[in-house]
Amino acid sequence: MVSFTVRMKFEHEDQAEIAAILRKLTEETRKEEGCISYIPHFVEGEPCTVLLYEQYVDEAALDHHRASAHFQKYAAGGLYQKMLGREMEDLAAIC
Repeated sequence: MVSFTVRMKFEHEDQAEIAAILRKLTEETRKEEGCISYIPHFVEGEPCTVLLYEQYVDEAALDHHRASAHFQKYAAGGLYQKMLGREMEDLAAIC
């Protein structure tokens, strides 16, 4: 299993647009066969920060996600164009 978080920062005035993009990206991503979990959050107290929690069955499923048309449209062509910064943390499941 592949698990990680992605933390992204955006301008405050982009919050509604970012939320709309994330709704569309989430809807499509959750349909992917190899997606276990895909949950976007706004960080409480930091309305310009988004935290994504993602899990995929394996690296091939993650590669499939990143190559998908919806990832290219909503992440690469949407979120990445608006974000001010991005940090990623790989996670190792205990159980």
